[in-house]
Amino acid sequence: MKRFLALAVLGLLARVAGAQGVIAEKSPSREMAATVIKLWPRGVVATDNRPGAWGYTEGVLLDGMAAEWHATAEGADFKYVKEAVDQYVTEDGTIKGYGTDLHSLDEIEMGRSVVLLYRVTQQEKYYKAAKFIHDQLALQPRTASGGYWHKQIYPNQMWLDSAYMAEPFRAAYAVTFQEPGDWDDIAKQLLLMDVKMRDAQTGLLRHGWDESKQMPWADKTTGLSPEVWSRAVGWYVMALEDVLDWMPENHPKRAELIGALNRTMTAVVRYQDKQTGLWWEVTDKGGKAGNFTESSASCMFVYALAKGVRMGYLPKADEANAQRGWDAIQKTFVKTEPDGMLTLTGTIKGAGLGGTPYRSGTYEYYIGEKVISNDGKGIGAFLMAGSEMEQAKTATLGLGKTVLIDAWFNSQTRKNAAGQTELFHYKWDDDANSGFSFFGRAFQRYGVTLATEKSATTPAELKKAQIYVIASPDIPVKNPSPHYMDKASAGAIQEWVRAGGVLILMENDVNNSEFYHFNALSERFGIHFNPVIRNKVDGDKWEMGTVMIPLGGNAVFQYPHKAYLKEICTIRVSGPAQAVVTDQGDVLMAMASYGKGAVFAVVDPWVYNEYVDRRNRLPVDYDGFAAAIDLAGWAVRQVPPPPH
Repeated sequence: MKRFLALAVLGLLARVAGAQGVIAEKSPSREMAATVIKLWPRGVVATDNRPGAWGYTEGVLLDGMAAEWHATAEGADFKYVKEAVDQYVTEDGTIKGYGTDLHSLDEIEMGRSVVLLYRVTQQEKYYKAAKFIHDQLALQPRTASGGYWHKQIYPNQMWLDSAYMAEPFRAAYAVTFQEPGDWDDIAKQLLLMDVKMRDAQTGLLRHGWDESKQMPWADKTTGLSPEVWSRAVGWYVMALEDVLDWMPENHPKRAELIGALNRTMTAVVRYQDKQTGLWWEVTDKGGKAGNFTESSASCMFVYALAKGVRMGYLPKADEANAQRGWDAIQKTFVKTEPDGMLTLTGTIKGAGLGGTPYRSGTYEYYIGEKVISNDGKGIGAFLMAGSEMEQAKTATLGLGKTVLIDAWFNSQTRKNAAGQTELFHYKWDDDANSGFSFFGRAFQRYGVTLATEKSATTPAELKKAQIYVIASPDIPVKNPSPHYMDKASAGAIQEWVRAGGVLILMENDVNNSEFYHFNALSERFGIHFNPVIRNKVDGDKWEMGTVMIPLGGNAVFQYPHKAYLKEICTIRVSGPAQAVVTDQGDVLMAMASYGKGAVFAVVDPWVYNEYVDRRNRLPVDYDGFAAAIDLAGWAVRQVPPPPH
């Protein structure tokens, strides 16, 4: 009983200290996410034109909630996304209320949340729904040059809005359901906008382009609409970055998309208001009579700037521009109500081109559109911006560094709902319980690039990375054709560490992982994994798997954490190795300095999603995600600086 009480007290202290150290317990976007859950249960956006109907406004809001979940591992955010989507997606994958006859790219947008739910839950109904949405794109009319019409009722027209509505969904689908043939066309849609819709004088993009040049609003020479609408540009730059999240590193058009992003954001920064730090409704006409600073576009630009820096797409100098914008958004547009909920003011409700009543796309048109508070699109963009600013403190510490996850010594596969074979189990791109996607996000919080090693370890392969993670090497019961650690691989890894590499070794218990060959590697650094099993947990008796990571006294973690390590082995240290965490006399975590490099070893891959993403039953005082961020930070700090 005394031990249980002590663990409870230590757990509370660890969660508070650990989370405050690496994840903000309180931030503007955390407060806004809590407001959304109270204000709009199940994603029914009261300020939308069609509350509770399938549509892009709700989709953008859910994108914001998902971004917050990914940044903080707050399980309530994921639950919100799931409950919202489940209003529409039935058990057989049918989507209630989807407007198939509209051929509108706005209908595609919420498909992003559908793909997310499939990736996390692996439920077939979400695959069926996502496939249905993907199939609609084959029916979407196109311009003569191959660009999607924004809607059937807007012939021959590309709008910047379309970039965000369609392409991030297509990118996520292409990766999840192995459709590599989609990538060329995804790039084509975005680059057509870059070429055809960019204003040569400002460097910004116009809202719309009529390839036929027949619309009254279209310039008879260029086909462009008259003005630059900030939210339209915001849709475009967010789409570019969210597509790049998924796009293969070796795709020939990737560099062109990054170039388009840089051209656009250079112009966006040029038109950031010098006094307020915000952006104007009509971007390039700040201060003109009737113009006003607008919240949704300002949030979109902050998101694009901060994320672009963190992902290495944009220069570090843009970090300060993002911070100026974010500070100004809080000061100008955010109100705290008496009940503690937040209100986001200053969002234009909507804007378009043509139609009935006719929308001219002129300056007078944009400044005359209705401005409201708590618009779903604005709050979604606010949450996305906030999710990035929560990570901004560490966003550049690991830029230029790459972390490899092993997919050779653990090369387990499964069939997805489309019947395709895919790698899973402790992999960056596995969002299910079995995956390391949140551990990957812990590294990305420092600007580190994620990569996967699918072949035998060689010196040439190791040169691609500064950090290497190997988790739970296969045994035949897990993989009928396991690749065991061999002398050549172990030697290559040893020399890589000696030269400055940072190695993270994650064993498992004796029933789920290989020991003999793996120890042939770890013992080179004074670390021996004992083929035993401890921390068996009876049902929900979580304390049986509790391991406290104390404050101070270890060489790895900067903050205390309450960790959950279920069914684990133990470690024996010698030589250069030293214990980092011990429990009841057993070494559970160890590290070794070796040459210019370092090795961290742990008896379980305990930072996998099931016990980190906080959507499952594990009590919230376990702070696995904070511990993962802390561990990733240690790895980043161990990488030697490049030679001058």
